Amino acid sequence: MIDRRRIDWRGAVLGAWRGTWSGPTVTYALIAACCFTFVISPVSGLNPVYGTGDTALAAQSAYFHRWGVVPAELMTSEPRTLLTPLTALFVHGSWLHLLGNMLFLFVFGAMAEERMGPFAFALFYLGCGYLALLGYAAAHASSEQTLVGASGAISGVLGAFLYLFPRSRVTSLFPFLFFLPLRFPAWIVLVFWFVLQWLAARSAGAGPGVAYLAHVVGFAVGFLYAWGRYRGGDTVKSPAAATEGESQP
Repeated sequence: MIDRRRIDWRGAVLGAWRGTWSGPTVTYALIAACCFTFVISPVSGLNPVYGTGDTALAAQSAYFHRWGVVPAELMTSEPRTLLTPLTALFVHGSWLHLLGNMLFLFVFGAMAEERMGPFAFALFYLGCGYLALLGYAAAHASSEQTLVGASGAISGVLGAFLYLFPRSRVTSLFPFLFFLPLRFPAWIVLVFWFVLQWLAARSAGAGPGVAYLAHVVGFAVGFLYAWGRYRGGDTVKSPAAATEGESQP
């Protein structure tokens, strides 16, 4: 099990260079891919190619439409649109959107990858993300609103984490408790998070904002996969080394 407080970063870098490091390479590769994609995109504001002002806004709109999921187009099953639930996983709408998602992937992804193995975890992550966005698109089939972000895939990781490591200690920040850092078993934090997403999804529409339904679908897919794949096997029943995160992805 991974304890981030004891990661040997120098050894990790040297091991990766020599091809001998066995850390959560897929998790870190996904984080790097999302960050690199964002930095070179028109959304980051760091790439001068896209200009400024109205020119940059037009480039952002075209970027989201090209690589994001448009439910009304995806439901037509055109070949190009069938890939957008995968490409959208690496596209984010703002710095806050990116950093929030990457924090949760960093916190929960490494332990899930260690349990599943790199190749299986990569397929699991992409599959959860695809199904989460597809589920949202199916529920809002006439929507022209573009959907982007890795939240659906990361929600799948949270669902699997809940099944695999239910009693791992998670340090969380709750706004209604004045953001005090409190440690709870993962099952309390993740079930609470899922209920919030479910309630928000019931009242949310297909307009701009957070696609809570994609979170719900991704979480359910991730949990059911872990339940089906590892049922009867070993899960971490005793408290494990603490992971750190926030109450919202």
